Amino acid sequence: MIIGVIPARLDSKRLPEKILVDLNGKPLIAHTVDRVSESTRLDKVILAIDSKKVERALQEYDFNLVMTSSSHQSGTDRVAEVAKSIPEAEIIINIQGDEPLINPLVVDSLINSFNNKNVNIATVLSTQLNVSDLLNPNVVKTLVDEKMNVLDFKRNIYDMEIGGVYRHVGIYGFRRKFLFEFTTLEQSKREIDTNLEQLRALDNNMHIHAVISDYDGISVDVIEDLEKVSDVLKINNN
Repeated sequence: MIIGVIPARLDSKRLPEKILVDLNGKPLIAHTVDRVSESTRLDKVILAIDSKKVERALQEYDFNLVMTSSSHQSGTDRVAEVAKSIPEAEIIINIQGDEPLINPLVVDSLINSFNNKNVNIATVLSTQLNVSDLLNPNVVKTLVDEKMNVLDFKRNIYDMEIGGVYRHVGIYGFRRKFLFEFTTLEQSKREIDTNLEQLRALDNNMHIHAVISDYDGISVDVIEDLEKVSDVLKINNN
């Protein structure tokens, strides 16, 4: 079984309670769930919540909600809690809730990367990276090697690195064993310093396979991102 889990923590610093922020008539997180549910490769889509407030806000939607602990340090820890309750889940896809424009075809391409038995952890990178992104620490940049293994994740990069850099998309895939192995590791210093949990894997010699796409979505971190997404949705719905 292949499951998609969207960790939906209510508390957020830069944009308070952003998963419930109104986006063109419905909560931001509802857009993400709807888009992910269009994937043809996922057997189940689960929204992992941590608050009764979120549960009440989404009661009109037919989502598969699972209440999880409010003490998790990362979204992946929340995903692991859900996966433990579904023993038949062999591949687990972790989709960030603040990606309301996520393309379901991107989800499918990430899942397809696991056809290679040597891939145990994978993530999506985008070629859509402009000058503004390069200067924006909220946009995570990624370096890869010639075998499409991730070398590093960075919020800030230097001129000499620009030639081989991609924009990181907030979606990961794990084989079951490696998800649980990852979540038992202590947070690494670089992870804590940058608030990038994926560095924990690299700092413990766990390989992350890169799936390259031309996905041009927008991760919502601040109010300006919300406005950009709203404009895109209006255009797409016309």
